[in-house]
Amino acid sequence: MTSTLYALDGCPYCERVHDALAEADVEYDTVWVEELHSARDEVKRVSGQRGVPVLVDDDHGVTMAESERIVEYVDRSLGS
Repeated sequence: MTSTLYALDGCPYCERVHDALAEADVEYDTVWVEELHSARDEVKRVSGQRGVPVLVDDDHGVTMAESERIVEYVDRSLGS
């Protein structure tokens, strides 16, 4: 499985997604982003916006933002 989570250290929304991925036993890589929005070029490139968290699931061709949506997706589609 190839999933990548773009997250900001100390972000409670990002932690919520980390917890959901761990609970679902999903292997993923984390890309830690800069605190400054204008420095988040990689997040903008993959998602079209600079906010985090952003989950990229290459296996299913899914890129999404918003922690609530990501957690629902993990529970529905990636959970074991």
